[in-house]
Amino acid sequence: MHKNQNTLPEDILLMKLKHLISLLLLALLANGSATAGVTDQDFVAQKTQNLINLCAASPQDPHYREAIHFCHGYLVGAYQYYLAQTADKQELKMFCVPDPKPSRNETIALFISWAQKHPEYMNDIPVETEFRFLTEKYPCKK
Repeated sequence: MHKNQNTLPEDILLMKLKHLISLLLLALLANGSATAGVTDQDFVAQKTQNLINLCAASPQDPHYREAIHFCHGYLVGAYQYYLAQTADKQELKMFCVPDPKPSRNETIALFISWAQKHPEYMNDIPVETEFRFLTEKYPCKK
């Protein structure tokens, strides 16, 4: 009888632990963290969908920090290259950013939202989709 008293609490503890693990797994599945997220393929950024996956990464994603930094670096790098190429060539300008300029975070959030509303561009090269967005959002006055 003394032995049963020692094993009973261990059995209950084990059962509670299994129940807790089951609840945690269900919670992860319910919010999508266990089934969705940034993939290694997204960092290759061959398609707009890859870039959007990075830019819209959840703070709970294990690759969140890298994804957001990659997103910002990609978009800002392409934008800076465009500025350098068109600095003294008004005829080459595809878009005209207003003054005062919107913040980087604001513009990237607008880009993500715009791209998600245009699934037809998700298989395109990301830089093309970025400039399509910028041209539509900030057209130059003629």
